[in-house]
Amino acid sequence: MNRLLPLLFLATPAFADAPVIEDVTYSNGRFNVTLSHGDTGWDDYADGWRVELADGTVLGTRTLAHPHVDEQPFTRSSNIAVPAGVDVVYVRASDSVGGWATRTERFSIR
Repeated sequence: MNRLLPLLFLATPAFADAPVIEDVTYSNGRFNVTLSHGDTGWDDYADGWRVELADGTVLGTRTLAHPHVDEQPFTRSSNIAVPAGVDVVYVRASDSVGGWATRTERFSIR
């Protein structure tokens, strides 16, 4: 049994850190989100960000279709409609290994 224990650790997947939301700007319905992440290539890269309401309702998602190994941090934009009367949104990032991060960044749009 003791000989099998080291093999169990080798088979356990390593979880990379979630992307970090470095900056968010909003103007005329357009979000600009700057992320940093330890992209290593197609096996682990920041693959998106989304804008949510406090209750988790997703207003829009920006999919990132490829790694940004040599471009860190990087900014991508998306036009996302925000309902009238909403003053605060939350931005959540995702990576290809861990999926959507548990942490969000609160952002005031007004």
